[in-house]
Amino acid sequence: MHIGVIGTGIVGVATAAWLQRDGHSVSFIDPNDAGSQTSFGNAGSISPSAVLPVGMPGMWKRVPKWLTDPEGPLVIRTHYLPRVLPWLMRFLRHMSEAEVTRIAGAMRGLLAPTFDCYTPLLQRAGATGLMRRDGCLYVYSSRAAAERWRFGTQLRRDLGVEMRPVEGEELFELEPALRGRFGFGQFAPENGSTIDPQALVQAIYAQAIEDGAAHLRARATGFDLADGQVRRITLDQGDPLAVDGVVIAAGAWSGHLACKLGARVPLESQRGYHVTIPDPGVTLNRNVMAVEQNIMVNPMRMGLRLAGTVEFAGLNAAPNPGRAEALIAVGRKVFGALKTETYTTWMGHRPCMPDSMPVIDRAPRAENAWFGFGHGHVGMCGGSTTGREIAHMVAGRAAQVDLHPFRADRFRLF
Repeated sequence: MHIGVIGTGIVGVATAAWLQRDGHSVSFIDPNDAGSQTSFGNAGSISPSAVLPVGMPGMWKRVPKWLTDPEGPLVIRTHYLPRVLPWLMRFLRHMSEAEVTRIAGAMRGLLAPTFDCYTPLLQRAGATGLMRRDGCLYVYSSRAAAERWRFGTQLRRDLGVEMRPVEGEELFELEPALRGRFGFGQFAPENGSTIDPQALVQAIYAQAIEDGAAHLRARATGFDLADGQVRRITLDQGDPLAVDGVVIAAGAWSGHLACKLGARVPLESQRGYHVTIPDPGVTLNRNVMAVEQNIMVNPMRMGLRLAGTVEFAGLNAAPNPGRAEALIAVGRKVFGALKTETYTTWMGHRPCMPDSMPVIDRAPRAENAWFGFGHGHVGMCGGSTTGREIAHMVAGRAAQVDLHPFRADRFRLF
């Protein structure tokens, strides 16, 4: 079959690679370079433990303080509040302990095989060196402070995630740079990261091209359907592309395309920022999540990357430089020796659903169209498994992951 894959982020390229393993031909449809959008600015975590939703029990109590704190992790631009309010109300419905437990269980099924699903793709691309499997540290100021997050930690353990308490000298042996700022941690040894998320995406993409994929530098605008199947993908320039099937993996830009195929989904952009410091004066050995400060720090080959902020402002508003400056300010508090004379900043669009779970499903109006979008904060963690599962759907094989929680019609929007 000839499959059109809309999107060249991590989900799109991983899906294409898995489809090619089944013998399908692939045409990418994306006006941008592979890995140049949201995947470019990823924090780099590849973590089977990243199963918790964004909305946790009791989190709503902290929102007012966050919104008034210039260094806080959340901003809602005033002009965008009326538009995002219905999404936020749905988001609140998924914060109960029962809902969080349900969501985490579903996400564990999706994320647990992430390395198994990446390995064959990276081996073929000769790019296994872009992936590390050296664990992740969740760190806190003290053991007592960590008790505030006990529910989430225990839920992870209940789902089979190893979370090993470390403190004192054992913590500092893992990460000497944490001395003086943190006193307790949870070490997740099955986790890992990438030293360059864009390079990882581009390596899989380049191999897909070498294996025969084409790339149309155009934007998909719609579909020509006949007898319940997509026959052609219409483009903003050039002739329509004739296909035997289509995968929508366009991240935050997937919503209007999914709607054209019968799925109305509450997809929103949680705009994320990062700062990358090429000469930070701080050495880390692995991914570190400073939980109280809500900041993830990852040593990459281009420098130390700091990420962890959310902004609601839609797809078109200009970046807010203050959000990047807030990351720098928090970084200085976390690492007293952090050098910030030189750094780069970035803003991108995390594609988020109110329940923090992606859409992985067949389109309602077309039996040869499939969805893979809405991965939010775990695109790099879940992209490889999503690609494998979409390939299973295309082939008519049984899924290896329970995909029912990720169906497109799980929200009532009418």
